[in-house]
Amino acid sequence: MTALDSTTPLLRGPSTEPQSTGYSLLKSAGPLVAALAFAFVMYWLQTSVLDRFPAAVAMNAGIAMMLALSLSIVNGMTGQFSIGHAGFMALGGYSAGMITYYGSMLIWDSTARQGGAFGAGSFFFAAACLFGGLVAAAAGYVVGLPSLRLRGDYLAIVTLGFGEILRVLLQQTNPTLDSLDAVRNAKWSQLIPAPVGGAEGFFGLPRYTNLFWIGLFLALTVIIAYRLKVSGIGRAMIAVREDEIAAYAMGVNVTRVKVRSFIIAAGLAGVAGGLFAHQFKLEPGNAGFQLSFEYIIMTVLGGQGSITGVLTAAATLSVVQEYLRAFDEYRLIIYSLLLIVMMLLRPQGLFGNWEIWHLWSGKSRAAGGKGL
Repeated sequence: MTALDSTTPLLRGPSTEPQSTGYSLLKSAGPLVAALAFAFVMYWLQTSVLDRFPAAVAMNAGIAMMLALSLSIVNGMTGQFSIGHAGFMALGGYSAGMITYYGSMLIWDSTARQGGAFGAGSFFFAAACLFGGLVAAAAGYVVGLPSLRLRGDYLAIVTLGFGEILRVLLQQTNPTLDSLDAVRNAKWSQLIPAPVGGAEGFFGLPRYTNLFWIGLFLALTVIIAYRLKVSGIGRAMIAVREDEIAAYAMGVNVTRVKVRSFIIAAGLAGVAGGLFAHQFKLEPGNAGFQLSFEYIIMTVLGGQGSITGVLTAAATLSVVQEYLRAFDEYRLIIYSLLLIVMMLLRPQGLFGNWEIWHLWSGKSRAAGGKGL
């Protein structure tokens, strides 16, 4: 009989990791068509129904929903504790902003918006958002590595440190270059660190973000979160959340699951950051703890195991805070009290693990991966 080494599970049942063909983002083109339809409806609302202020509130809510839902993949589905999620958003936003700002200079010799709502510049912007997501996903891989050995408060400190380090680094960047000639004649000292505005922020980005792109990327984020939750990958994440040792004993590759959750969540946050950068003010403070704390509140309030709950809480808080700007200086105090009350009275959140599709499909069917 051969002795078991320290890495051998005491009990290995059927692996909950999906096989190479066991997971696909879309079972059919239906969800993608639905996402496009939703995006066009949102764009129609912006151009034909909503005034400027309600449209801006809707855009803010849509971006917040993307960020809260992506955070719930790490904090809710996998059970890790990340409090530096805004750092991934800021990194994606700055990366996408550099592509559109300096890329527009090289292609069109101008940083102004190119074309209409569906002009060449808009599709260039969409590609830049995806690039920002890739950069943020790479950072998520690096930040996710400490999660292999750290848990709870210690992991939270690492993720908080990531956001604060990024904020300080962004403050030390070079001023933005305002013309193609300035870029061509720039010295290396003006290009490294990157010329993204320093402490003043990255200004001058073209305003490409509208409810079409927010609606499209939000719908795709929901599809990814749903397919992830009902897949073998999602069940492995939930197993790690419930009992990491038991999950390992049953054959779950805990290392892969943890790192994968950080990569997916960071990538989605990076895409949301690209949308944020081309609509709102982009500055180093966006990588700080305050924004991360707001997204944590949204995930906890709605229920970290519920896609429906997180989306509802994010939309509600985003709309409410826009109409309570007079009390903006008390926002963190209110959020902190709300978090304390939720932890004491209903730690599972308002929705718990409930999803809206349970109304017509039944919980067992939803868990079995039917639908999208």
